[in-house]
Amino acid sequence: MTPKLDPFTAAPAQMKAWRSASMAIAASIEPSLVSLVEIRSSQINSCANCLNMHTVFARARGETEQRIYLLSAWREAPCYSDRERAALGWTEALTRLSESAELEVERKALAAHFTEEEQVKLTLMINVINGWNRLAVGFGLWIDPAAVKAMAQTPAQ
Repeated sequence: MTPKLDPFTAAPAQMKAWRSASMAIAASIEPSLVSLVEIRSSQINSCANCLNMHTVFARARGETEQRIYLLSAWREAPCYSDRERAALGWTEALTRLSESAELEVERKALAAHFTEEEQVKLTLMINVINGWNRLAVGFGLWIDPAAVKAMAQTPAQ
């Protein structure tokens, strides 16, 4: 796939700032939740680039094939904790915000399993992956996970 526009070339300073913010936000949450949020949001947004990348990273973090494959049916799958279910419900609610204005059930589940600070961090993480999904889908991006890993290991200039 050839990108329609390369945002890293078109707006390098802004993309550097976006990447830095994204990494800082992801680092503030437990890695297993980051993986679940990234994959589930990317499924909902039909972002092949992000699904490809984040499933590779989830496996590297120790996520199981079973949990990755069952993520689209997490409500019926018994392999997720109550905390993970609350995070996934919040992820779906915010990713599909325009489809339903009713957040009270998800908000209550979130409050039962996350501190207020964690709720904000999780919400920021959901915003981050939704932003990356929109960049990737909008501009037709396809980035090999190895290239992203190499970028992440390169110090920001």
